[in-house]
Amino acid sequence: MLIKVKNKIDSSFNMASMTDVLCLLLIFVLIGSKYHTQAIPINLPLSTNKKTAVAPVHITVTAALQYYIEGNIVPFPQLEQLLQAKLAKASHKMVVLHMDRRLAIAHMVKVADIAHRLEASVALATALEPNK
Repeated sequence: MLIKVKNKIDSSFNMASMTDVLCLLLIFVLIGSKYHTQAIPINLPLSTNKKTAVAPVHITVTAALQYYIEGNIVPFPQLEQLLQAKLAKASHKMVVLHMDRRLAIAHMVKVADIAHRLEASVALATALEPNK
């Protein structure tokens, strides 16, 4: 008498659960990378424009009038000299100003004038305005 086995063992490997785990990890990394923040906390003015693709030199001015070039604190009298050294290394002379929104426009003009004397393009960093 011949006995047939109804339960056969499947020796194939199912990748469905592995792809689910990888997709969840990818989503976690993408969401986590969005929350990368600037090291120096300032309140930027709002704008609807996106970021530029050029690698500029970043100058940050806090509400307490502390000046930073690429995250390093700089006294204002030495700002032009250190900015000139940074722009000499850059392939494209572009300066992005990260100014606290509570500062008067005169402070931005001082820094922009220094960059203009060094023949650099100047852009003002803004935070994206939330959709209403």
